[in-house]
Amino acid sequence: MRYLTVRLEPTENSAFHPVGKRLADEPAIQREAIHHIELLASGTVLTLAEGSGDHQRYEQLMSESPHVEDVLVSGDERWLATSQFTARGPVRQLLEWRQESDLVVEMPIPINDDGSMRITYLGGEGDFQELYERSADAASLGVEVIETGEYEPDVDAFMRGLTPRQQEVLQAAVEVGYYSEPRGATHEDVADAVGIAPTTAGTHLRKIESRVFGALVR
Repeated sequence: MRYLTVRLEPTENSAFHPVGKRLADEPAIQREAIHHIELLASGTVLTLAEGSGDHQRYEQLMSESPHVEDVLVSGDERWLATSQFTARGPVRQLLEWRQESDLVVEMPIPINDDGSMRITYLGGEGDFQELYERSADAASLGVEVIETGEYEPDVDAFMRGLTPRQQEVLQAAVEVGYYSEPRGATHEDVADAVGIAPTTAGTHLRKIESRVFGALVR
């Protein structure tokens, strides 16, 4: 079995989610990943998403949208949210294609800071080719192939679950000695290596550790 990891983003006049742009532009909210997504017979989409930050603001933005039928948030600084919303545009296309093909989507799906998604599909070359062609033909989708190869469900799968920025921060942390024993670097050293603020580096490292160690004990 092989895997194909792609970066998908909606074009300027479309969105994966009816509130996607407002959520991406809200500094108090960080969308982390999608743990479940399903196109229902009613034509609506049911999701289980992970986020961090101000969950009340997230719930408010979702509830204000006429396209969101239901939303329920559980948790505090890091939370899970179930929602059901009207399926249209690129998200409906992707889910319909998934139902028609033999491809399997690796979960969770990381959400990048700009609202794009990093999706890893499992299957065969023929299915990958069809997916790429149909995605490229869709006017509402931008698609970029990140990597492909033989699928091995090992530590590499943890890396695929991180956003590109998180992978960059993790690599820098290892190189500067942040995870050495004894620890040979600080958040400031990691931040300098990547070119970001120390507080931002600390936030990324906590999210990386939560995702990787959470996967290890599941």
